[in-house]
Amino acid sequence: MVAAIVAVVVAVVCLRLPAVARGQLQVGFYNTSCPNAESLVQQAVASAFANDSGIAAGLIRLHFHDCFVRGCDASVLLVSANGTAERDAAPNKPSLRGFEVIDAAKAAVEKSCARTVSCADIVAFAARDSINLTGQAAYQVPSGRRDGNFSLDQDALNNLPPPTFTAQQLVDRFANKTLTAEEMVILSGAHTVGRSFCSSFLARIWNNTTATVDTGLSPAYAALLQALCPSSPNAATTTAVDPTTPAVLDNNYYKLLSLNLGLFFSDNQLRTNATLNTSVNSFAANETLWKQKFVAAMVKMGNIEVLTGTQGEIRLNCSVVNNRSSVAAPEAQMARHYYSGSTASIEEIATS
Repeated sequence: MVAAIVAVVVAVVCLRLPAVARGQLQVGFYNTSCPNAESLVQQAVASAFANDSGIAAGLIRLHFHDCFVRGCDASVLLVSANGTAERDAAPNKPSLRGFEVIDAAKAAVEKSCARTVSCADIVAFAARDSINLTGQAAYQVPSGRRDGNFSLDQDALNNLPPPTFTAQQLVDRFANKTLTAEEMVILSGAHTVGRSFCSSFLARIWNNTTATVDTGLSPAYAALLQALCPSSPNAATTTAVDPTTPAVLDNNYYKLLSLNLGLFFSDNQLRTNATLNTSVNSFAANETLWKQKFVAAMVKMGNIEVLTGTQGEIRLNCSVVNNRSSVAAPEAQMARHYYSGSTASIEEIATS
């Protein structure tokens, strides 16, 4: 029943997208050119999930971190020899994961339909499949994205909202990506799955080496976090963001906020802001409503600044741009500016 309602909601959202967006992306984009593309991605995600259920949260987050930087163009997958790509930025390294799943899916798709399916679409499909695996919320993903050629760590720093943001900063950052305040609260619900490194919330439980507790954090919860994460924690230590049902995409995230059990400062901001808290309470009381709105918000997010048609390219290897036989001087200068330190040559990364 929930899946049927979700499917209807997503269909309505697609119809309400601006005409330009509807013309750019479409459900079933690969029905003729690569009819098994989505099933191959689904198989790769399911295989990885069988070995590690936590990978689902990583793939959902990978899509979010891709779309918020230069749009949904798979720029987050590009590798830089000098450590200057998006994936090297502090918000992404070492916490971002799922790259190997995307590579496996891409290899399977390339074997079946060479030079046809973009890495950006594979990331979007993988996020959808992860949501369905953890939350039983199936929905259709409009596709037709093309892959970008540039990736810069500073862009990630400038666009991704950190866990230290205030309510207004969160609202403003999401508004910059055409997402409403309510959609920000909705998408924050993805924190119901996944884990966090101590560094993302350390300031809430320690003042240098002195134990301290953020007033928005339950003292008992803070004590548990202090035991797990001392003032100088092991860099590899992580904890579940939702300690109750960490592997299930549900509405417990919102229920925990009212108990001062939001792990991040930014989580607690949704509770302390009266307008945002109205949405929090609504989703805490109605999981079906939240899931409907969550998948709709994911579809909308997947339309951010997409490349389509002849823009960008279809990468053959998701971590590097395709080879170029020649490049004009201005293009080479642009590539050098935006992607210095790439493993590829300037000729390989400049826009054709």
